[in-house]
Order: sequence, then structure tokens, then C-alpha cells
Amino acid sequence: MTSTNTSLLETQIEHFFALGADAIGNNDAMTAFLELRGALEAGTLRSAEPDAASAIGWRVNAWVKRGILLGFRLGQMVEMGCTEGFGFVDKATYPARRFAVSDGVRVVPGGSSVRSGAFVAKSVVVMPPAYVNVGAYVDEGTMVDSHALVGSCAQIGKRVHLSAAAQIGGVLEPVNASPVIIEDDVLVGGNTGVYEGTIVRTKAVLAAGTVLTRGTPVYDLVNGTVLKATAEMPLIIPEGAVVVPGSRGITKGKGAEWGLSVYTPVIVKYRDEKTELSLALEDLLR
Repeated sequence: MTSTNTSLLETQIEHFFALGADAIGNNDAMTAFLELRGALEAGTLRSAEPDAASAIGWRVNAWVKRGILLGFRLGQMVEMGCTEGFGFVDKATYPARRFAVSDGVRVVPGGSSVRSGAFVAKSVVVMPPAYVNVGAYVDEGTMVDSHALVGSCAQIGKRVHLSAAAQIGGVLEPVNASPVIIEDDVLVGGNTGVYEGTIVRTKAVLAAGTVLTRGTPVYDLVNGTVLKATAEMPLIIPEGAVVVPGSRGITKGKGAEWGLSVYTPVIVKYRDEKTELSLALEDLLR
């Protein structure tokens, strides 16, 4: 999609979104939405994209999120899927995607679903059951393992491994909020959760059971610092950081008296050759 076409589509989406309920039944509104949905699926348009000029290295395209919300507004509830055994009811504007061999995406049988409006690049593997929601971007060579979730508008880089039961949170509203971003070559361990706009930089490793949220401080034992989100900035995990679940003691009140501690993620090292060797097995799964 050219910049001119993108600019025109943005104008149309903003116009029809501003109409509210009056856009329902408008053929031009539906045409604009379908163009946006098609561009999202093709990967030529993204809800968030790299931007070197931004403080966080990414730019949120709020108008794209408004276009996704417009699709929910325009769509009517319909019965989809098989009439017997595996039917479901959802907005007609967001059916499940169907892939062909030419797409180069491997979707293993067993109940996985990729919603329309999500981009899935060539050489991605989706293991059952997994779910990729609208507006998500999953780049080349990534593994979406069993019971993994890629939330709405989440951005997943190249050669990422989302291990079994990994949860990558999504965000549509507020539309200006940053989605969760997992950059290239990140390993997300099993039962890990990344939420509330957290950014995980290139080559980081999140050990099994790690949970990252906007309100959770991360203790960097290597550099002796504490990483936190602010009102302007999301939580950012540095490049190559190896993060494990940890705890910190409560120092006041009954918590201290009872010897209690609370969960906190801890950076115990940065990725090195030994870490690379431990990850080599991942290539055998692709």
C-alpha cells in the first residue's frame, strides 16, 4: 500500500469511525474497513510499527485501531464454521482466516485459530490449540506453540518462540496505548505472560513462568538497577536480558512480621554463548 493510498484510507477510516452508529449499513464504510483488514492481513499496514524517531523505537497507529473497532461496529452477528460439531457465532467482519500452501504458514490440526485482520508471515508455525487475534503481526520463522495467545494488535518479531501456554496480551482500547511488542529472536518460556504494552527487546529470554506487567518492577542484578514503567514509557526489557521469576521480601508491616515476599521478575544475566547452546534445540521444532 502506497503512502498516498494509506493517507486516503486513514481519512476514510477516521470519517466513518466518527459517525458512530450512523456508519452501520454504509457500503462505503464497509469497503474502507475491508481494505484496512486486507492490508493488515497482507502485512502492508500495522497497528504499531518500528520508528527510530520514537523514544521507545515504535509508533502506534491509532487510526488503524479505530479501523479495527469500526469493523466490530459494522459487523452483524452470524453463525460460522460447521453446522454440526464445530460452529461458532461472531461478527461477520471477523471470520477465521484460511491459509493455502502458497502462504507458507504451517497451521497444525487441532483447534488453532487465526482471526481475519491478523498478519502471519511465511515459515510461521502454529501449534494446536493456539489463537492469534485481529491486528496482531507475527513475523517470519516464529513458533506459536500449544495454548499460546497472541492478543489483538500484539507485534511479534522474527524467529520468536512463544512456548506452550505463553500469553501475549492485546490492546485495542485506549487506541493510543502501545500493544505488547516482542522483538526478533526472543524466547518466551512456557506459562509466561507479557501484558500492558510491555516491550521485550531483541534476543531477550523470558524463563518459564515469568509475568511482565506495567506495574511490576524488574530487578536487574547484572547492572544493579530496577526497571519500571512510567506514565510516558512502558516497561522495557533490555536486549539479550535473561529474565526469571523471583521474589522480594516485604519489609514493612505484617508482611515483614510474617516473613512474606511478593513476586518480581529478575534479570540474572545477559544472553551469551552458553545461553545460545541451550536454545539450539528450538531449531529442531520448526
